Amino acid sequence: MDVVLWIVAGVLALAFLAAGAMKLAQPKEKLAASGMGWVDDFSAGAVKAIGLAEVLGAVGLVLPGLTGVAPVLVPLAALGLALTMVGAAVVHLRRGEQQMVGVNAVLLVLALVVVVGRFWVEPF
Repeated sequence: MDVVLWIVAGVLALAFLAAGAMKLAQPKEKLAASGMGWVDDFSAGAVKAIGLAEVLGAVGLVLPGLTGVAPVLVPLAALGLALTMVGAAVVHLRRGEQQMVGVNAVLLVLALVVVVGRFWVEPF
């Protein structure tokens, strides 16, 4: 089970690192033009904050477990990312972007697998 949790955490970390880095690196207008219409509902600062939260969550999924320093942060990071996906799903539902809710749901379930796995099934 430990290997499965590492794989899930690694996949989540890559996904959130890429998504967060994109939000941090690109201006809001470029994100909107690339198909992220939801950014129009948020300030540029809020979009950057979401990106930063995703990057920090990605780091929190992997680094504490690798270093052994405060490994309790792994399930907490996963919980934070799960809550982020709940918020993202709400935004997409309000905007009528049902196809994105599916992506949010998959990432939410994977994050919850890490939460349950690292808190109760296979803690560090």
